[in-house]
Amino acid sequence: MMRIALVVTTYNRPDALAAVLEGCLAQTDANFEVIVADDGSTRETAALVAGYAARAPFAIRHVWQEDQGFRAAAIRNRALATTQADYIIFIDGDSVPPPDFVASHRRLAEHGWFLSGNRLMLTQALSEQVLRDQLPVHLWQTRDWLQARRRGQIERLLPLLRLPIPGWLRKQLPRRWQGAKTCNLSAWREDLLRVNGLDESYAGWGLEDSDLVIRLLRAGIYNKSARFAAPVFHLWHRENDRSCLAENQQRLQEVLQATHIRAAKGVDQYL
Repeated sequence: MMRIALVVTTYNRPDALAAVLEGCLAQTDANFEVIVADDGSTRETAALVAGYAARAPFAIRHVWQEDQGFRAAAIRNRALATTQADYIIFIDGDSVPPPDFVASHRRLAEHGWFLSGNRLMLTQALSEQVLRDQLPVHLWQTRDWLQARRRGQIERLLPLLRLPIPGWLRKQLPRRWQGAKTCNLSAWREDLLRVNGLDESYAGWGLEDSDLVIRLLRAGIYNKSARFAAPVFHLWHRENDRSCLAENQQRLQEVLQATHIRAAKGVDQYL
């Protein structure tokens, strides 16, 4: 059986991380490890992770780096360097997985392909209620989601559908990089190492995951859709600081015109 690592990024949001870890504990497939990739949180997050690690039926590890601003690429690389898992699933610390999430990624995983999943956006009001009342949103059934939709607490029901889509249909947009994000993306570790992980040259929020996907495609690793199989439930948060976005957009345009597959500043510095 292939070994799976679920890499969860977080930064000073222990209440949302707790909701994500509750989702992890409820997985029908417990043959995986969790790596909390912490971009500089305070000790409260470390204590939370330790508490979950003590009662989980699988390993939960905490990888931390000093708070020097938004450095998601770096902490994901550090997490990647610490595991020997065959297959890596990336999610964010505000993206709650349903019980079949890991099982679905395992079922759809295929050599030569990475998986790009989707997310269901929860409103601010519903997100605050989930966190305040510790609602087990990961266990909600169709009835619960229909009620949430009627109340205007979610915008769409479509991402919740589980459809028996054949493999060939999931490969209809193999070279598409747009829309593939590390809030729900998985790949073989050997493929991630081949492209040297994420490029830490990106400063601040934005597009480091697009850069990774573009280089995977260039390396011959193609996009297979995990939609209608492996969604996550995204808890609302205020928009991240986008002061570096224009610079990152320019960098991404340069990458699109280039031919390299390896990150200039990537995971190899931690191996």
